[in-house]
Amino acid sequence: MHPFSYRQASDEQSALSGVSGQPGAAYLAGGTTLIDLMKLDVQKPSQLIDITPLPWTKITELPGGGVSIGAMVRNSDLAHSEIIMTRYPVLSEALLSGASPQLRKMATTGGNLLQRTRCYYFRDITTPCNKREPGSGCSAMDGYNRIHAILGTSKHCIATHPSDMCVALTALDATIVTRGAKGERRIPINEFYFTPGDHPERENVLEPGELITAVELPAMPFTGRSHYRKVRDRASYAFALSSAAVALDIQGGVIKDARIAMGGVGTKPWRALDAEKALIGKTAGPDAYKAAAEAALHGAKTHKDNAFKVELAKRTVIRALTMAAQKTA
Repeated sequence: MHPFSYRQASDEQSALSGVSGQPGAAYLAGGTTLIDLMKLDVQKPSQLIDITPLPWTKITELPGGGVSIGAMVRNSDLAHSEIIMTRYPVLSEALLSGASPQLRKMATTGGNLLQRTRCYYFRDITTPCNKREPGSGCSAMDGYNRIHAILGTSKHCIATHPSDMCVALTALDATIVTRGAKGERRIPINEFYFTPGDHPERENVLEPGELITAVELPAMPFTGRSHYRKVRDRASYAFALSSAAVALDIQGGVIKDARIAMGGVGTKPWRALDAEKALIGKTAGPDAYKAAAEAALHGAKTHKDNAFKVELAKRTVIRALTMAAQKTA
């Protein structure tokens, strides 16, 4: 691990000023990703600004029925929040499927949004990685790529986004609230992440020093009928090979609205807009779910070790829709 300095922020302004104009500075919250990557020499911040004292630890109702989640809310607290379990069960289920109880008690909402890929080559500094060192090459292309993405990839990167929480937030039309040198921004989550394209080193739209302060969920009456399905190599403490976060508005047996997002298969939390369109106006049931799954995986690009993900992801979407439909809104 490289040497670094440490400072604890006393308020939002001291956090922003501590990072402003210092390219080597980074924010520290739960540290469940950053510290691991520092130990591996993947990230080498020269200064850590500890933001754990900042008061963004509340889950509050918004006018109109939405919910605001502070960036420092721990994953365990969010997962067990009564308002989240009742109104947005897909988010609670996603959080409880991730990591371990110990990590969920440390990991924060803002930190989870910035979680880095689990690509073996990104985390191994002895191998080329365009995300870590732009222009060095992508070792996963010709290497072992079983866990890698099949949607949103480019010739420069096929790394999979690892988060469960972010898949659920994508299905829920979340908005990310940030604060930076130019003031406050409100960013729809589907516009927050970049696909790798020619610049896999740029993962999201945050400007240097910009700080996530909250996540807002809109009032969506039908999200009580939602479900998160995760398929992985073992039953706990494993990342998704395929996952799906879905919500259904079913009236008189007909699907009036739908949300579908996928994890484990995309270079970012993957919103399946074509699959949602395929469901609307259809009778809820196996035929509609199968058509949606086909639409969700249209355009998937596989590599030598991960072709199985296409069929796996389709089945994951179908199962998630089936389970969601059995719930009451």
